[in-house]
Amino acid sequence: MRQKTVFSCSQCGSQSPKWLGKCPDCGAWNSMVEEQQPSAAAARSGRPLSSKSVALPIGEVPPQAEVRLGCGIGELDRVLGGGLVPGSLVLIGGDPGIGKSTLLLQAMHHLAADGPVLYVSGEESAAQTRLRGERLGVSGRQLLVLAENGLEEIVAQVEKLKPRAVVVDSIQTVWTQALESAPGSVSQVRESAGRLMLLAKGSGIPIFIVGHVTKDGAIAGPRVLEHMVDTVLYFEGDRGHPYRILRAVKNRFGSTNEIGVFEMKSGGLAEVANPSELFLSERPLDAPGSVVTASLEGSRTLLVEIQALVTPSAYGTPRRTTIGVDSNRLALLVAVLEKKAGLHLGGQDIFLNVAGGARLNEPAADLAMLLAVASSHLDRPVAAGAVVFGEVGLAGEVRAVNQPEPRLGEATKLGFKQCILPAGNLRRLSDASLELHGVATVQEVLQFLL
Repeated sequence: MRQKTVFSCSQCGSQSPKWLGKCPDCGAWNSMVEEQQPSAAAARSGRPLSSKSVALPIGEVPPQAEVRLGCGIGELDRVLGGGLVPGSLVLIGGDPGIGKSTLLLQAMHHLAADGPVLYVSGEESAAQTRLRGERLGVSGRQLLVLAENGLEEIVAQVEKLKPRAVVVDSIQTVWTQALESAPGSVSQVRESAGRLMLLAKGSGIPIFIVGHVTKDGAIAGPRVLEHMVDTVLYFEGDRGHPYRILRAVKNRFGSTNEIGVFEMKSGGLAEVANPSELFLSERPLDAPGSVVTASLEGSRTLLVEIQALVTPSAYGTPRRTTIGVDSNRLALLVAVLEKKAGLHLGGQDIFLNVAGGARLNEPAADLAMLLAVASSHLDRPVAAGAVVFGEVGLAGEVRAVNQPEPRLGEATKLGFKQCILPAGNLRRLSDASLELHGVATVQEVLQFLL
């Protein structure tokens, strides 16, 4: 079998016939890895020939009823868009030890109640997988475990057993005989994922594949891997906290705004029915720098605590450190406080944290972040029964945000008494059970609460 030598970028997957110090596509240095690729005839071996297809007008394409498989874990089904779509290829990534294998093993246990499922372990032996299953309370004759790295053998077992679902843990350990490169290389990951995609689409069997992540938090391997799959899930969390958040960054069959919240316990991952109550369970009352905000994650509203600490800097350049929010957003809000509110923060170290390990990506958290920094700097606490949300502009104005009703409803359910919100939202609200205070500028916010 004739093969040719190419150099592939470990970051973006681009190829070059010769070694380059810097990837011309993504700009990464020292990322070109030498690999052997088979000839065109060898690359086609083992792949099914495509059937003859006929182009049809979109209105004449036969409709297909959407039948989803429930994984038995409500938070996972929520992120998937209502369940597992037959024939879909789902990639799940996350830091080592975050709980990816635990979650999938628990999901396979529930799916095995109605038929056989296959768990392919490329990193653990079958005995090690059984020990982990015993710790999680997972058992049953329908849950089949296969300790295998060879792609051809995995495909053969799937075609023989015809399971309801398959887990491949992980894609970086799978290798195919059509290539001579090592498992985990760019070409091996790309070829293995492509064969698994053809297997899923051709058989209608949904397949989960676990992907390692780099030290930057991105899924390891070529970027084409994320384009090939139907759904990309990220498992987030801090090892210092028991809470885990499952987030969809790509989903062809549902929304990418949904999140699932879990708590890691000794017996595995447990669903969190009310994440807001969990995130606020240890919130200090009447403490300067602590503010509660209402954030939307898809159809779910979360109340989370934002904590700020402002202290005089001991060095010439003050520090700006954030956890759970964008550091550039904090720099913008600090500039607004200095220019529009007259607070002198140029010589202050500012630390901002979202308690509980949550992440806030929407601009509705601006007002709470700004208020937390001002509260800590002035050493004046914000009222314990107040929830705050709103977007802050560079001119010091407070802009309206979308969907204020579910935010107010969640705050009412958890016993909050008042809400500080943009004046633009207040004008559109007809009724609310909280004491509402509409603000139009940053100066109004500071005068009212501080």
